[in-house]
Amino acid sequence: MTPAARAADALVRAYQRHLSPRKGWRCAYGVAHGDTTCSAAARRIVAQRGVVRGVVPVAAQLLACYHAARLLTNAEVRGVCCCGPIPIPFGFGRSRGL
Repeated sequence: MTPAARAADALVRAYQRHLSPRKGWRCAYGVAHGDTTCSAAARRIVAQRGVVRGVVPVAAQLLACYHAARLLTNAEVRGVCCCGPIPIPFGFGRSRGL
């Protein structure tokens, strides 16, 4: 990998380790499609294509995640995602007053 790709990979890895577990939900694309998360896909794309050639595929992945979040919001999906040893609750959808 080029130095730029290594730097981008380190940034995404830091996000995965420090920020992602604290946000309280999982990647919408991963939930909707039972696939890898966007951050894992971004790391793979940058490793394979580099930073410059990976910009468009990563942007397409994030757009697909946005559309998956909208799909899940309309479907009101709820559950628990096990991302490691601690189950992380996720919820997409509008809150309804009870």
